[in-house]
Amino acid sequence: MSVAGDPRARLLELLTERSFERRRVVLASGRESDFFIDCKQTVLTAEGHFLVGKVMLAIVRELGPCDAVAGVALGGCPLASATALTSMHAGSAIDAVYVRKAQKDHGSQRLVEGNDRLPEGATITLLEDVTTTGGSSLKAVAVLRDVGYAVRNIVTLVDRLEGGREA
Repeated sequence: MSVAGDPRARLLELLTERSFERRRVVLASGRESDFFIDCKQTVLTAEGHFLVGKVMLAIVRELGPCDAVAGVALGGCPLASATALTSMHAGSAIDAVYVRKAQKDHGSQRLVEGNDRLPEGATITLLEDVTTTGGSSLKAVAVLRDVGYAVRNIVTLVDRLEGGREA
């Protein structure tokens, strides 16, 4: 299928081919699973990056205006980057920021990167690659709120349907 067709369908096809793996794994949530989804294997390809930008931007726009998208390190960072780039090409730029899971002990020592010019109260849509329990998303929301942003929505590329939406 070409990228000129349905971007969501093609992205799902790529995720299935490149990112889905049947094997026993311990997830970030601490839970064990019989399958693993590594979205980076799709999103970091040229076609995957292109498609995720189109798909995520369409969803972000459906949810209403926001000042920026935030990617949760590490898997959400390319989602935010692709969405910001696609928004610029579409003529309505939405900036991107990254949320670290832990503060660095050197350099800027920030938990949120790329936000120097975002005003306090800026509206944010958080982007996640895979959601299981929603714990990582909730931690990132807390970090973004602590620096003064209003998180309006959370969008995930893959929901494992294990309680993340409810969190």
